[in-house]
Amino acid sequence: MDAILSIVYISALFLLLASSTIAQPVVFDITNYGGAPNGDLTLSLERAWKAACTSASASKVLVPRNTYNLRQIELNGPCKAPIELQIEGNIAAPENPNQFDGDSQWISFGYIDSFTLSGGATFDGQGSTAWKQNNCHQTWNCKKLSMNFGFSFMNNSIIRDTTSKHSKHFHVNVLGCRNITFSKFSIEAPAESPNTDGIHIGRSTLVKILDSNIRTGDDCISLGDGSKQVSVENVTCGPGHGISVGSLGKYENEEPVEGLIVKNCTFKNTDNGVRIKTWPGTLIKISVSQLRFENLVMINVTNPIIIDQEYCPWNQCSKQTPSKVQISRVSFKNIRGTSTTKEGIILICSSSVPCEKVKLTNIDLKFNGTPTIATCKNIKPQVFGNVPTCTP
Repeated sequence: MDAILSIVYISALFLLLASSTIAQPVVFDITNYGGAPNGDLTLSLERAWKAACTSASASKVLVPRNTYNLRQIELNGPCKAPIELQIEGNIAAPENPNQFDGDSQWISFGYIDSFTLSGGATFDGQGSTAWKQNNCHQTWNCKKLSMNFGFSFMNNSIIRDTTSKHSKHFHVNVLGCRNITFSKFSIEAPAESPNTDGIHIGRSTLVKILDSNIRTGDDCISLGDGSKQVSVENVTCGPGHGISVGSLGKYENEEPVEGLIVKNCTFKNTDNGVRIKTWPGTLIKISVSQLRFENLVMINVTNPIIIDQEYCPWNQCSKQTPSKVQISRVSFKNIRGTSTTKEGIILICSSSVPCEKVKLTNIDLKFNGTPTIATCKNIKPQVFGNVPTCTP
């Protein structure tokens, strides 16, 4: 009997070891494709990616620890099996913005299922030269610059332990994705860098941004139309313009935004904390609903809580016609800290479609040591606990 049990045990152990061996990804090291330290990584990465993407089993493209230069590149699928890009070195973009093709991304990933970006690398967009040429913070009619990353039509993917630094424009654009997670993702740009939004999400579902630090010159995180089931947790934002839903309502065929939770986040020296912004003077009718902002800390934030349905930068619209975007089922709960203005809460809703079912619960914001006030328009929020009284 003991002999039989021993045979069964050995057989089980053999099968376990065999399955473990099979599960290991095939490694495609860029040094085998011409990649060299301090050199141009572009061609070797393209070759390694192509080989890995056509692998019938799980694969990993490895960029060993060192410093590399990288020109504009597209790494697309579909791939035959799960694929990981593990970059351990530091990557630098061309400094001259004219070396990029229009307003596309420096590094774009698209049409991939089960993708992982890992390795702890810093991707330096070297944007300081481009920022001096950027007037997009003053006019819509401007020359668009390249973003550091684009993730388009990706499914079941994770970006972790990665730093995006000094992008020429937005750091990350997420478009048409489903189930994509950013974990321990860092973004670095100075407060004076124009239009360096951290992560912009559009027409994507099940997006998670977790345990991350975002320091930038524009929105830390922004949600465009069609964003659904987005979770932002344990994120530190600042400097920057805070976390924004919108702007919405300017273009035809925009899709609703629904299902956002921003939880356990800290805002430091930002222009805004959490914000919803929609354009007036447009005919588009869409909805923004099921948004939860809770357990947030504000440290020297100019507008900690703001709904602005009269958003109209650079006089690009007319405020005579109210916004047609319907905002409903929004909750602001357990938000505390300091504001640099007396108005800690600003809720300016549309006279055409007033905000509905907006809840304020336990809001404790101080300005110079005294409680802030709340300004409200076209809204009758539900109030629970300690909350400033709304005044017109």
